[in-house]
Amino acid sequence: MPLHPDFELYDNVGRTSGQIAAAYTGSATRDDLRRWARRDSEDFLARHPLPSAPSPGLDPGPYATALAAAKTPAEVSAVTQHLLDAVFPAVREMSHLLVDIARWEGRHRSAAPDSPPKMLMTAASRCLDGLALADQADIRSLREEYDAPHTRTAPSSPSITPPAPPKATGHAPGR
Repeated sequence: MPLHPDFELYDNVGRTSGQIAAAYTGSATRDDLRRWARRDSEDFLARHPLPSAPSPGLDPGPYATALAAAKTPAEVSAVTQHLLDAVFPAVREMSHLLVDIARWEGRHRSAAPDSPPKMLMTAASRCLDGLALADQADIRSLREEYDAPHTRTAPSSPSITPPAPPKATGHAPGR
């Protein structure tokens, strides 16, 4: 039995926008998909326990303290490079695992560009891109500090004449 139009507005009270959109399109919400996957993977996770809490992460305190005390681009670079060195192994492993997930059962081989395996391959690449971009920014900052373009104007005529060619010994070349 259809609801009275005056009451349709109240059907969505307490629902998220994702739930409303999913109800409208007849699809599952992100939370539904996660809940169903957790339910269907319980036995698997019992056989292959994975950490449920985030890994002990990087303590940002020393980096933030050092950055606050930095006075020169070289000191900021030292903080940047130590941070990148600290996170690179974890990010690299995460990238490798994302590639392994994308390659699971060979699904990536004939996958469409917007398919989940290709999206995972892109994610694996982009997580490393962030580190490369940070390193590139650090190098550019150092270049601006140490290798700035010369600001003096070039003289109109060369002030140093090139050395004369060495005197040849022996016979002069003939024509």
